[in-house]
Amino acid sequence: MKKLAYAVIGIAGVLALLILGESILLPFVYGVVLWFLSRYFKNLLYQIPFLKKRVPNWLVNTFVFLIVLIGLSLVSGLITTNITALLENSTTYKTNLDKVLNTVNRTFQVDLYEQVSSAIDTFDYAAILGTIADTLSGALGDFIMIILYAAFIFSEESSLSKKIKKFFDNPAQYERTSSILKKINGASSDYIRLKTYVSLLTGAVGYVFLLFMGVDAAFFWAFLMFALNYIPTVGSLVATLFPAIFSLVQFGEFTPFIIILAGLGAIEWFIGNVLEPRLMGNSLNLSPLVTILALIIWGKIWGITGMLLSVPITVVMVIIFSQFESTRGVAILLSKDGDIDDIYDAKEDNSPIQEISNQETG
Repeated sequence: MKKLAYAVIGIAGVLALLILGESILLPFVYGVVLWFLSRYFKNLLYQIPFLKKRVPNWLVNTFVFLIVLIGLSLVSGLITTNITALLENSTTYKTNLDKVLNTVNRTFQVDLYEQVSSAIDTFDYAAILGTIADTLSGALGDFIMIILYAAFIFSEESSLSKKIKKFFDNPAQYERTSSILKKINGASSDYIRLKTYVSLLTGAVGYVFLLFMGVDAAFFWAFLMFALNYIPTVGSLVATLFPAIFSLVQFGEFTPFIIILAGLGAIEWFIGNVLEPRLMGNSLNLSPLVTILALIIWGKIWGITGMLLSVPITVVMVIIFSQFESTRGVAILLSKDGDIDDIYDAKEDNSPIQEISNQETG
């Protein structure tokens, strides 16, 4: 009974910390994600032989950060341009929305327009897009802090292995801790890397399709598809509906809406149900029910960011829980098939701990 009370108090404390410390923790979490991605790009650069031998590590890190910064600045500029174009056409979109409602009234003999007229009168399209722009600007404002967090994490890599060795007097404990960290790094970085590939492909194909259909601000909707694809299950559905519904507002007709809905739905279905499972396999080994629950819980705690990070956070939890007898049962319940002995094999060649150890022995 005492253990249960301690567990409840501990969970309540962690939840309070996550909620109250959101403004501090979220930039740090994004910094960790940026660190994962930057390390991957860094490893790609190190495939060039002379870079690893002749170019200092700090210079490579700086170059990677500059590339990421330039890329995000370009994306931010394109999104801002797209939103500005949408704001300029807001009056036309509202007129087309009235046209669509009148068409529904005539076709189905329902007074839909009168039923939603009050909502239309209060519908401020410009305000909604302005809110989206403010959200993106706020995220960009945090980017400096995110960069700083990622930079300091990079700087800590060189001393991480030494710190862990000195922290544990028992070599067996050190090896066990290193193994856990390698598994966390391997599973998390693999998920982020592969999910980014799949999301980029989804956004790119969606962009070409929307551009072909003549949808305004195609890049903005494609970026939305890319970002929402990180959210399990729900994200792909929302990413399909948003551009399709907008096409109703832009064209004022149902034919483009049906074509875009079907086209984007086919793209999301093929990539999400055929291509993505082939790339990612069952390596995450998470129960589908647990995935949905994690999506809801982390969404309540951190909003959209929590939804985006729900899967990698849950993966880390399963790895940690599987390493201790007292929490092993929880890890089994969270897993897909209950087999947690051989999951999340450590990617030694990608692990920062292994890289540092190789440098020490070399």
